[in-house]
Amino acid sequence: MYFAIYALDRLNALELRLATRESHRAYLHAKHGEIRLMLAGPLLAADGKTMIGSLIVIEARSLDDATAFAAGDPYRTANLSASVDIRPWNWTTGNPEWPPEPPV
Repeated sequence: MYFAIYALDRLNALELRLATRESHRAYLHAKHGEIRLMLAGPLLAADGKTMIGSLIVIEARSLDDATAFAAGDPYRTANLSASVDIRPWNWTTGNPEWPPEPPV
């Protein structure tokens, strides 16, 4: 099952984000048992440049596994996040692992 992890940074925490970014990226790309990183990237402010959070999609066996993965992220352990929401996600459109839809 896929899970979307939507995390918003605390206000005025860009320096902490930048200082922790390398370890965050290394964590995402490391092996985590059966958890598989599907896609990830920063959420941006209205200016289209300033990073204000993260959107991460993983494949995991359960919500508990996804929650444990998210809790181990260096952004979380550095207390960067003001909020984190983890939801099961049904990846349909654009999923490269699904067969194409039949022609209409």
